[in-house]
Amino acid sequence: MVNTMGVEPVQRGAGLPLAALNHISVVCRCLESSLRFYRDVLGFVPIRRPGSFDFHGAWLFNYGIGVHLLQAEDPASMPPKKTEINPKDNHISFQCESMEAVQRRLKELGIRYVQRRVEEGGIYVDQLFFHDPDGFMVEVCTCDNLPIVPLVPEGHAILGLQQPAAAPACKRPPAAALRQQAPAPLPVPVAVPTPVPAEQCIPAKAGGGSCVGEVEASIPACAMRSCPEHACV
Repeated sequence: MVNTMGVEPVQRGAGLPLAALNHISVVCRCLESSLRFYRDVLGFVPIRRPGSFDFHGAWLFNYGIGVHLLQAEDPASMPPKKTEINPKDNHISFQCESMEAVQRRLKELGIRYVQRRVEEGGIYVDQLFFHDPDGFMVEVCTCDNLPIVPLVPEGHAILGLQQPAAAPACKRPPAAALRQQAPAPLPVPVAVPTPVPAEQCIPAKAGGGSCVGEVEASIPACAMRSCPEHACV
């Protein structure tokens, strides 16, 4: 079940500023018979009723909701009691923990019921329908098996549900950003021979027409050059 206690109601459109469901009211042919049913079968507890009322009735409370029973002024004028159990008729529904225990208790009390099962996306909901002494229908179900999915944006706040998790943002930068962030290509190193200063030229031996200049160690031996003799002065 969804816990809506302490959830601030969210107003939508021109809706009334409501807070919670308080009670249902049932008109009875026989107040005593209905009181026994809602107390002994459904487990409601009688509570104090305002003494200013000038008509017969009873108040009961349990499961976070009240039931107000009203004695009919003219029971004979009430519509005939329904005998067919129609799951699509007006009814009040209660959640239960064990459908087997509910069925067993209804059989012990001799209360006729109709059983139904609903399937939604592989999830099953079991339902039992039966009448109170005046033909008002009661349902017992396992409806909390189905997830509550609001159809309006503010529905999560109204029902006290967690907002659905947003899809995680992609952490990968777009292609354009990757191109902007890519480092520029490094230049390809090119070996350039270092010129040999003239003063480092060593004149060749007499009879030679050239001199040999010293070169950087990084330059291969084949890069040695000759120069005219007058350039070595």
